[in-house]
Amino acid sequence: MEEVLALIEKKKQEFAKSGLFELMRDQSIDPRQRLAFAPCVAPFVMSFGEFNKYVFREEPTNDPIQEIINKHSYEDDHHWLWFLEDLETLGINRTLKFSDALNFVWSEETKASRWVTYQIFRYACGASPISKLAIMEVIEATGNVFFSTAAPVAQELRTITQKELLYFGYFHLDVENSHSKDLSQKRALIENIQLTIESRQEAFEIVENLFEVFTKLTDELLVHAKTHSFDQPFAEPREILQPLKVA
Repeated sequence: MEEVLALIEKKKQEFAKSGLFELMRDQSIDPRQRLAFAPCVAPFVMSFGEFNKYVFREEPTNDPIQEIINKHSYEDDHHWLWFLEDLETLGINRTLKFSDALNFVWSEETKASRWVTYQIFRYACGASPISKLAIMEVIEATGNVFFSTAAPVAQELRTITQKELLYFGYFHLDVENSHSKDLSQKRALIENIQLTIESRQEAFEIVENLFEVFTKLTDELLVHAKTHSFDQPFAEPREILQPLKVA
């Protein structure tokens, strides 16, 4: 499994170079605008709780890897509640017809967010604990990059509004970091897992493909943040921010 973890770390470093994170770190832009993409992640965020409850988790089990996955699934299956609170705090939870909300969630603007969920389900449903562990590690890696970048933005916003963001802020990041510490205690067990040629190749495929779809998701979020004002998240797209300069 050590080779799989090394690939995840390599892909994580590449993922961190996404233009979305560059925009989120740009303090010349209103912090609210840097989080203007928030509605677009709804399909993934709302599905993630169900992945943990009904796909990743398998009980009872005698498999030590599945036990790790089960424990983690209980830690992650309720984070969508924080996301809903943040939508309210960000002023996004304004009156919107139910049909309009559905139309947005299944629109082209959220296609990548939906596609991430479909690909996770594709790989995780009925999968071996090893494959599920690879999926979980990719989600942890991409999440670490995202929340480490989002939390300082949320902190900037807090100084302006005196309101705390839970999902996008340090509250969530601290929870995720505690998960990582817990996993690190089991790292030796995970690293020493002996994989067959077939299971190793399957894990490599999962890692490569999931990082690809998560990268496409960040591209989609970047477009939304640059074409939708934070106070009109569901309006027709128009250029709000100029393209970022490439160093």
